[in-house]
Amino acid sequence: MIKDLIKSGIDDESRPYWNGLKDKKLFIQQCGDCQKSIFYPRSICPHCFSDNINWLEANGTGTIYSFTTVHQGYGPFKGETPYTVGIVELDEGVRMMTRIIGDYNEIKVDKRVSIIFKEVEEDFVLPYFQVIT
Repeated sequence: MIKDLIKSGIDDESRPYWNGLKDKKLFIQQCGDCQKSIFYPRSICPHCFSDNINWLEANGTGTIYSFTTVHQGYGPFKGETPYTVGIVELDEGVRMMTRIIGDYNEIKVDKRVSIIFKEVEEDFVLPYFQVIT
């Protein structure tokens, strides 16, 4: 069900991102002109409006920028509560919304995290993060 919801939004701009997750790699974009990192995938740079966009493999680490714990889930996540959703600022400088897993007492703003590739359905992987202890 999750795969079906997201699959409808996969397009040519985001396909390398989704394919990378299947291979346990996190790809983000970088502008070939201004050299700034970009996330979420798009066809032009939001910083300088160049269409000279390249893909690079992120190292999969960052810090928690913000988070919340969900106690009442809906849709395909209804049976998974409670769970933590957060904004992680990757070391490459972009922020992404993601699930943060692990001991709730360890999840705090500015804590270092690393990526976990979670197969949530057959042949469908999402990037989750866990606190680095």
